[in-house]
Amino acid sequence: MITLATQNESIDSILQKIQAARSKDDDVSVRVRPILEAVRDRGDAALREFTERWDGVWLDSFSVTPEEIKLAYTQISLSVLESLKEAKNAIELFHKTHVRLNEEPVETRPGVKVWREFRSIERVGLYVPGGTASYPSTVLMTAVPAQIAGCTRMVICTPANREGLCNPAVLVAADLCGVSEIYKVGGAQAIAAMAYGTETVPKVYKIFGPGNQYVATAKIMVFGDVAIDQPAGPSEVAVIADESANPEWIAADLLSQLEHGGDSQALLLSTSEGFVQKVEEFMRRQMESLSRKIIIEESFARSFAVVVKSMDEAIELINGYAPEHLEIVVEQGEAGILSRIVNAGSIFLGPYSSEPLGDYATGSNHTIPTSGGAKMFSALSTESFGKMVQIQKVSLEGIQSLRKTVETLAYCEGLDAHARAVTVRFESLSEPSFETPPAQGGHVPSSF
Repeated sequence: MITLATQNESIDSILQKIQAARSKDDDVSVRVRPILEAVRDRGDAALREFTERWDGVWLDSFSVTPEEIKLAYTQISLSVLESLKEAKNAIELFHKTHVRLNEEPVETRPGVKVWREFRSIERVGLYVPGGTASYPSTVLMTAVPAQIAGCTRMVICTPANREGLCNPAVLVAADLCGVSEIYKVGGAQAIAAMAYGTETVPKVYKIFGPGNQYVATAKIMVFGDVAIDQPAGPSEVAVIADESANPEWIAADLLSQLEHGGDSQALLLSTSEGFVQKVEEFMRRQMESLSRKIIIEESFARSFAVVVKSMDEAIELINGYAPEHLEIVVEQGEAGILSRIVNAGSIFLGPYSSEPLGDYATGSNHTIPTSGGAKMFSALSTESFGKMVQIQKVSLEGIQSLRKTVETLAYCEGLDAHARAVTVRFESLSEPSFETPPAQGGHVPSSF
């Protein structure tokens, strides 16, 4: 972990160093593009080759069978099953009660009503990472809001192990959410399969879910052929804390995100240099006993602690960094700090709001924009799985009040067919129409 101080250099300089350490491999897109093209052009054949190369298994069939799902229930403990159900309940409650799918009509003028109605996306692809860890929680975080939104076809892609089997907890989580269409495909090739479709994996309309830099890059590269939720790549956490915080607790929270992968990053901001030193000491001590120590050591090396002169500087740094997760642990001024944070994916307030609680069971969504994406994207929600359709209903009184405005602007733009679509209705009603302007656009008759 690299320690910096605003007393020694500018905030802009510090941000540049932190952002430069974020995992950004310029060669990733070069390596991902051939994968996307191969899957697009050769379908399942390409998927088999990539799966054998990177997952170490040749698959005759990519589909998870009903028998495999049934078997999965016997391979997890009762406590895991109950925990999945409890987490699912919390996620359902939050995503059901904090969403407004339809809106009240607005009368923009007498006889003109405009409103929006929610329509679910019919086919969605849910990517569930594998590799060094399994993520049944990601199944819940994507499938639950998709189910609430009313998506009629949910497709999961997740990698298999060297025996050709998917993680049983992932399969059980999918079954709890009513998802039965699961394919044993991971990585950038899974994104390509859902974006373009293969003989086995269907083309979807929008892809959801986090992943490593290859998955995140693949999602960005297929955008346009298919919609994506957000650029959700390597995990990151930032903490604003003062001396009232428990350094051992803060160290544990920072490490919880660093264990996701060697490309993860943590950022600690405090006005106390002594507190920063204590946190770093606890981090070094705690990581020694953690099972993913080697991964943590790599991500720890790309992480930062910054001693700031004031909380104002901490807020400025956070808004510039735009972290995926942010903890605010201060004795005083929590509300004031919170109100000024404009760029953060998910915020955790107070000493007991440990970030992993949100990863699993508070009910909030853990699919959150990373790498600065919180400046323009939101955490996954029910609304993410649909779109708002605009609807308008205009009465005779309404079209009469709009006629002059619409015909004037249509002729101004040289689009006389637009104007005619309005005028013809009044001709049918035996009302005199406006004088037809000359063919050249831009001139509006004086009678207007």
